[in-house]
Amino acid sequence: MAINPIHVDQRVIDIDSRRFASIEKALVELITNSDDSYSRLEHARKGGKRSKGTNSAITVLYERHKAGAFMVVSDQAEGMTFDNACAVLAYGAAHSPLSRGEAGGRGYFGRGLKQAVYGLGHGWLETIRDGRYTRIEMFRADNGGYLYDDGGGDREATEKDYEHLGLSANGEGTRVAIVIDSPRVTIPRFDSVVESVANNIYLRDVLTRREVEVVRLQNGKHVDHRGPVRHEEPPATLLLGPDAQGQFEHEGESYPYSLTLKRALGVELNPRGDERTNGLLVVSDSAVLDCQLFDYENQIGTEYLFGIVRCPALIEKLGQGFAIVSDEREGLNPKDEFIKRFAKAVSRQIAPWVAAEQEQLKHLDHATTSGRTTHMIEHILERMNLATIHDLGVGVPAVADEPDPGATPAREDALRFSTPFYYRQPGHPFHVTLLLDPDAFDRDDTLRIQSTLPGSINIDPAPDSMPLGGLENSARLEWSLQGDIAGDRGEITVQAGNYLAWCEVVIADHAPRHHHHPRHHRPAHHRRLSRDHGEILFAGFELRNLENEPERAVYSPHERKILINAGAPTVQLYVDGRGHFRDSARLLLAELFMDAIATELAKRITQKNGQEHDAEAQHAVKLDIIRRYGTEIHRSFGNA
Repeated sequence: MAINPIHVDQRVIDIDSRRFASIEKALVELITNSDDSYSRLEHARKGGKRSKGTNSAITVLYERHKAGAFMVVSDQAEGMTFDNACAVLAYGAAHSPLSRGEAGGRGYFGRGLKQAVYGLGHGWLETIRDGRYTRIEMFRADNGGYLYDDGGGDREATEKDYEHLGLSANGEGTRVAIVIDSPRVTIPRFDSVVESVANNIYLRDVLTRREVEVVRLQNGKHVDHRGPVRHEEPPATLLLGPDAQGQFEHEGESYPYSLTLKRALGVELNPRGDERTNGLLVVSDSAVLDCQLFDYENQIGTEYLFGIVRCPALIEKLGQGFAIVSDEREGLNPKDEFIKRFAKAVSRQIAPWVAAEQEQLKHLDHATTSGRTTHMIEHILERMNLATIHDLGVGVPAVADEPDPGATPAREDALRFSTPFYYRQPGHPFHVTLLLDPDAFDRDDTLRIQSTLPGSINIDPAPDSMPLGGLENSARLEWSLQGDIAGDRGEITVQAGNYLAWCEVVIADHAPRHHHHPRHHRPAHHRRLSRDHGEILFAGFELRNLENEPERAVYSPHERKILINAGAPTVQLYVDGRGHFRDSARLLLAELFMDAIATELAKRITQKNGQEHDAEAQHAVKLDIIRRYGTEIHRSFGNA
């Protein structure tokens, strides 16, 4: 028995400990190692060399515990001799089979097995080759260095050894077991492990040619089998290919590749990470080197494009020492001249399809937002409607706009509270009354009720939205309230159709005991705008292609909507190929909504003041509104 160090710089050990402390990354390394081993057997068979039949099986065992886990990856491929098993523990690309010209595959850094074991904790390798059994244990020294115990050499394999490794008599194969005890490692559930195997870009091609099974262990027993695991492509239409031929030139030589390009239908693609589904899978020999869209990476019009590009020369150049991939195997190296030529060729070939997607987006009539963004916008519109009535006293309709012949005449008192200000003593119950005109609404309209009352103010019944049809033609709603702490205050806001009403509740020691609620009905010619109720200006919003409209956002007075111009170039940048506005661009929405709202309010305020033709006055009012409400709107959009 001999314990030996693995000679590697401590800085590399520290990097591995942080970067490769991931069960998903370890699975990629170990499964692709097994795939490479099967591939070498298959190449040997084709060359007429010694080769046993292979069943291409790769088995992953996984047992999750509270503070750690146990994982095994095994195959029935080549197996290793004792000398080879010790050699794979040598560190660095110079020791990889690819660099030595002995084989293809992904082993172009010579670090995968070590990263998998030492990044997660400690473990061991067991292998049988030519009837000889080898076991090597890998663990860390007290100073964190890499050590291994070679067991004193190999020995003749017994029947129990074959059974333990899941091999038939005289079979060959390898089993790597890892005890995951590093505190850096997140311990996923079994279903997450299965999903990571099925969706990882570096395993996607492996799953098409190998029978990969994932098994859950519990107390050492098999309790759940999943497999063969397959990556399921989304429903799609074929744009180019399959396997359309292309080529590129480098230093006087021509290099071929094949390309398949598809467009997903009705599903969202994942644009980043190791489980990315958007982009072209770059495959060379049996190795997946990257997933990207080259010159069109992260550009509008590519959100639903995916496929595969195969280029045999990439792995050949990698074996010759070219810097084809970036350091730490993070994808193709964009600085390498060979990769630059390859990328340009692929980009030219997919360019017409990207352009077609972009052109289709230009003619998109409508666009949509996510439910979360929509809810946030509705909240902002409610806030600005209240500010319009309560703070600014701006009403509907605007004088400068032609009235819509089909619009319902305005009813100032269609929805109002009996008084906008309930000033009441603590400990004394009182009623809050909402008055409404049933004829001003459709029975299908909803009465949306919101309150911001402290816990010391009790309200019965609890405010809740209700259909107006359920009021049975009643012209009033009442709530019983009682406040217990002087100084507490709150608000109740009600909206139905295009009408909004608001009241304030204040609890005060010196409030009077008797109250008079004057009615607001007045002759039409004496009507003036109320500060506590009225028609709302901003009834909704829509992302719509406004054709030749130069503005990015406008207000439509007849619809009472903020219209975001989906045809504006800067807006298009944030709308994907299916017409969804990206949640990541909410701050742009904040800017557009603030601009459209402030412009409309400034126009109405200057009209009201007789300054409708004074552009300077209108601009000054607009800036004042932006200063007054802009921060609140931006903060709401940013936190949504």
